[in-house]
Amino acid sequence: MNTSIVGKNLELTEPIKNYAESAFEAIKKYNLDIISASMVLSDNKKGQFSAEFVINVKDKHTVVITQRDKDLYAAIDLALERAKKNLRRYADKIKDNNNEGIKKLDNGEEPLPQTAEDEDDIIQLEPKLYKPLDFEEAKMMLEESGENFFVFYDIDGNMRVITKLDGGKYGLY
Repeated sequence: MNTSIVGKNLELTEPIKNYAESAFEAIKKYNLDIISASMVLSDNKKGQFSAEFVINVKDKHTVVITQRDKDLYAAIDLALERAKKNLRRYADKIKDNNNEGIKKLDNGEEPLPQTAEDEDDIIQLEPKLYKPLDFEEAKMMLEESGENFFVFYDIDGNMRVITKLDGGKYGLY
């Protein structure tokens, strides 16, 4: 993540820079692909300070937060809280969208029995694993299935297809 801190009509001292950098550390916890984050701190000469966050996230999502306050540190804090709220909502939205696709999958397997510890909303399912097969195992699986062809991965990791041919022979692609 590229970060920048700019002072407009304001001299950036080391304590201000350190405080602003700690704000950038606080937004990293959402595990978003943040490309860049910048902070513009300004003094409008009327007794108010302004803190503006511009956070660029992967997939064209940009968060722009501007906060004004009489105290510079308070303006940074308020802008940071608003930015964290916005990023949290975006992270939840991404997580919800990714989970919808998983919820729609129905692999026909029964969920594992729920224990007393797992009384939350998470149901564990056993994944269907596809192990590499040799040609004899694939031939046996084809015969058991009663289908005309069977798709499998061979020992080398290549996808192969075995088919039933006329005369009791098998074709391998």
